Amino acid sequence: MSNEIEKVSVLIIGSGPAGYTAAIYAARANMHPVMYQGLQPGGQLMITTEVENYPGYPEGVMGPKMMADLEAQARRMGADVRWGFASKVDLSVRPFKVEIDEEKWIEADAIIISTGASAKWLGIPKEEQLASTGGGVSACAVCDGAFFRQKEVAIVGAGDTACEEAMYLAKMCSTVHMMIRSEKMRASKVMQDRVLATPNIKVYWNSVIDEIIAEEKISAINVKHNATSEITNIPVSALFVAIGHNPNSGIFKPFITMDETGYILTTPGTTKTNIEGVFAAGDVQDKNYRQAITAAGSGCMAALDAERYLSEKGFH
Repeated sequence: MSNEIEKVSVLIIGSGPAGYTAAIYAARANMHPVMYQGLQPGGQLMITTEVENYPGYPEGVMGPKMMADLEAQARRMGADVRWGFASKVDLSVRPFKVEIDEEKWIEADAIIISTGASAKWLGIPKEEQLASTGGGVSACAVCDGAFFRQKEVAIVGAGDTACEEAMYLAKMCSTVHMMIRSEKMRASKVMQDRVLATPNIKVYWNSVIDEIIAEEKISAINVKHNATSEITNIPVSALFVAIGHNPNSGIFKPFITMDETGYILTTPGTTKTNIEGVFAAGDVQDKNYRQAITAAGSGCMAALDAERYLSEKGFH
């Protein structure tokens, strides 16, 4: 491999709605962005089957098709979209240095981090396979709940997000079976009270999912009681896993300010991080909404923030 260092104006790390939108805006602004797509080009949308809630697709769109459209649009605008992942960064020097595929180094005047977040899974058989094939397992109730109107569904989780998603599902599903691993929830008292006061949410304490019953689609779950080991079979059309997400931010930890769970902190109303010239967009800095449309919006913001930064600093 050549030891020559490539110099770019704007480097976008990670694809998905945030990265591709940032690439579209940066390319149109003549910033000649270079994007490295990461280990999962297209991000979480690549394991999402049908997307119904993204504006502009009246019939809905398959997640991978939508990502292919965004990539094609970014390329048409002139973005240099590449396969590869950022393996190391040095944000203490200027220009910033980013190692790609543990092989080559790139220097960049500005960086947009759009590495996303990965859903945590339970780690039981069939779970991730059914999530990627539209078989009724999902890590996003807001994304997929509407597919299961008037049906019985299950949700796993004990935090505020799990409670919010259970409440959301309860508005459209006939029954929501909520599995709590211990004898208490981690969620705030107000959220717990709301869940327990909702008549069609049935809470199972000290309970874990022992098995997913499915052929092509989920038909039931076997739930084990931790204290008695008793197994209960519950017919459901969907299982929502709400045990959290891991932001893909590890390589930036020595330099970028994050919250205790690894989400990058940005100046409110902007995509600016604690390092001038480094911006963050999409799920890597958003633990509240985590939608394709909000990720795309923040990708647009990051490109505009980067453009202003480069102009102010006199970069061309």
